[in-house]
Amino acid sequence: MIGLASQLTRPLLFGLEPETAHRASVMALKYLPLPSPPAADPRLAVEAFGLAFPHPVGIAAGFDKGAEVVDPLLRLGFGFIEVGTITPRPQPGNPRPRVFRLTEDEAVINRLGFNSEGHAAPHARLRARRKGIGIVGINVGANKESTDRAADYVTGIEVFADVASYFTVNISSPNTPGLRDLQQATALDDLLARVLDARDRVAQMHGRKPILVKIAPDLAEADLDDIVRVARARAIDGLIVSNTTLARPASLRETMLAKEAGGLSGKPLFDASTRVLAQVFERVEKQFPLIGVGGIDGVDAAFAKLEAGASLLQLYSAMVFKGPGLPGDITRGLAERMTREGLESLSGVIGRRAAEWARK
Repeated sequence: MIGLASQLTRPLLFGLEPETAHRASVMALKYLPLPSPPAADPRLAVEAFGLAFPHPVGIAAGFDKGAEVVDPLLRLGFGFIEVGTITPRPQPGNPRPRVFRLTEDEAVINRLGFNSEGHAAPHARLRARRKGIGIVGINVGANKESTDRAADYVTGIEVFADVASYFTVNISSPNTPGLRDLQQATALDDLLARVLDARDRVAQMHGRKPILVKIAPDLAEADLDDIVRVARARAIDGLIVSNTTLARPASLRETMLAKEAGGLSGKPLFDASTRVLAQVFERVEKQFPLIGVGGIDGVDAAFAKLEAGASLLQLYSAMVFKGPGLPGDITRGLAERMTREGLESLSGVIGRRAAEWARK
């Protein structure tokens, strides 16, 4: 049913400007009745960050910035939802147009710039949900004009501690000037010290919430050394690899749209993001789990991310081109792949080809 609806509505959505089409998709999810997905194959269950995930396929931050459709996304078959990025104060982001659909490449370029309602509205929506239903991460960010960006992240932890399953500290968006500077070792160490202190303070009332950091795919190996060293020293709970890229692969066919400024996501990001994922996996030495993001458009890409070192997966851009049935397609495909290989859990898959990917 979901696949048929997607086939019927895709021409209509592709006739709209991309950001308008995205808004229409959110509104459709909000108001259309959706059945609950079938129970996930128990072999796909993942324990990570102290949380029990029914399967590894989640939706990345960016789709549901304001926590408007958390429950509909769970009913589409996602194993977990990441809301945001959310900044403390409302801000409009960059001027439109700021999202570009590279159809021939199955890619998207965005320069949204942390457009956000601020904390109050998303927090109210999450408070109105039934607690304990689904794993919902909160991706926190800093306002563009903030004079103390670390304080913005701390505020996000404090405000959402009562509704978050975990937190993602987003320091890798390419669309907020200077934000990626927080990936540098000294700045990252200071930021994590403050964020973890805030997490530990609110834990007395709301429980300990895992802290993850989302990094860029455009990092040199020396930069990865610094990031992983700081992350391990501060004992964070995980890394998300990776955000969008500023690079423009030579393989892109939509050459005019490729000139637009912003972060590239989707299929062309797969190789680079998976290589960085594997390089991080080698450096982490199983001290904490990784979430693999970037170019996941089907079961083969999902399985490759697991083999490169991801314990969990996130996708978003591929939904534009493959439709809302994609999470179900991937989870069914993973279960079939496990049956063919005689696997009883994903633990034997995670990282088994990391060395190969890291040197591609």
